[in-house]
Amino acid sequence: MGLSTHVLDTMHGTPAAGMGVALYTTGGDGSASLVKRLVLNADGRNPDGLLYDTQSLQKGSYRLVFDVAGYFRARGVELPEPPFLNQVSLDFGIADVSQHYHVPLLVSPWSYSTYRGS
Repeated sequence: MGLSTHVLDTMHGTPAAGMGVALYTTGGDGSASLVKRLVLNADGRNPDGLLYDTQSLQKGSYRLVFDVAGYFRARGVELPEPPFLNQVSLDFGIADVSQHYHVPLLVSPWSYSTYRGS
């Protein structure tokens, strides 16, 4: 169980290896506290596995921030200035810590999609 993420680059049809990601806890007042920063591995996942394991995951609100523009620039994609998508922030809630929460991102320089995965 716990919390995980996975990013797929839909422009190139590959995992988003090398994309920077930040995980935050968020409060009802709009505050955010950084939990960790990571760089996705060759499979587009956290190299350390889960972002939170079952014992550490707590009920509450979270934010994942994906460095989309930085990733595509590093891949040699010419982006306008400012880019259409720079950092993609996904705010989500954890209601039941006994379940697994997987937050995937499918992304190109022009669009993104997410869902609660398994």
